[in-house]
Amino acid sequence: MGSTAEIRPKAEAIPYRGKPLPNVPDDLVVPDVLQLDCDEKLWVPQAPDVWFRPLLFHVSQGYFVNILRVRRSGILSRHRHSGPVCATTLKGRWHYLEHPWWATEGSFAFEPPGDIHTLEVPEGVEEMITLFHVTGAYIYVDPDGHPLGVEDVFSKLESARAHYEKVGLGGDYVNQFIR
Repeated sequence: MGSTAEIRPKAEAIPYRGKPLPNVPDDLVVPDVLQLDCDEKLWVPQAPDVWFRPLLFHVSQGYFVNILRVRRSGILSRHRHSGPVCATTLKGRWHYLEHPWWATEGSFAFEPPGDIHTLEVPEGVEEMITLFHVTGAYIYVDPDGHPLGVEDVFSKLESARAHYEKVGLGGDYVNQFIR
């Protein structure tokens, strides 16, 4: 069976007419995610000068997608991944102390499960913004790898829910991001 992905004339633009597959959730579309100077209420505080903007909490498959915004230089966290992570840097730059590469504006990074690294935003970077797709959990560790804390789709979801309640959007505001 060959590929059927091809451009067809507008006259052939016929939507699917068959029966929907059972138990398929609705699509999720979050408009203007690259409009980074959006309403500050949408950014959930994570640490001093660190926020995230949720785009998707996929609770049944254990992953989340968010935009991380950091407005300070220094060490952000040391962590181990229980699942793969994909990152696209939208603004600024950052790196891991344990690796030679730098994530610069417009770059993509894949981080395999089990990787342990220490995220640093270097001096001179006023703002770092990166879109992260995180599968599984971050396990925060000390320099010797001993666990200090865990963050996953459920803790991120509850943090966002509490924030949106506090800023007047209502705790249910976060429900639009849950699949």
